[in-house]
Amino acid sequence: MKYVTTLPHGKDYDNWKNHISDADYDKVVDAINILVDAKEINTAGWMPGSNWDGTVYEPLYYACGKNQTQAGMFFGLIVFKTLMEREDKVWGFGRYGDIKSMTYFVLDNPPPKK
Repeated sequence: MKYVTTLPHGKDYDNWKNHISDADYDKVVDAINILVDAKEINTAGWMPGSNWDGTVYEPLYYACGKNQTQAGMFFGLIVFKTLMEREDKVWGFGRYGDIKSMTYFVLDNPPPKK
């Protein structure tokens, strides 16, 4: 097993992150943490639901120039970054079957970080 310490698609992430306020971004991260604390297996694309109107996720849509696909990708990168940076649990991830987005799961007995 290899620990991941670099966010993929960093240029896209940075571009989108520059178009959202820190307060709105922090609300998204808080919501992600609440969701992942409730379950040991989470699929990023299923977490926010399909209608973001009036939710903490709505600013992601505007940060991505009202592009729904890019907003979903941005959300996925925020999930990746949030779980990568958590110190209370080690999360594995992968793509499974026909599911388009990444699935994350808690590793019960991870090797020590080097």
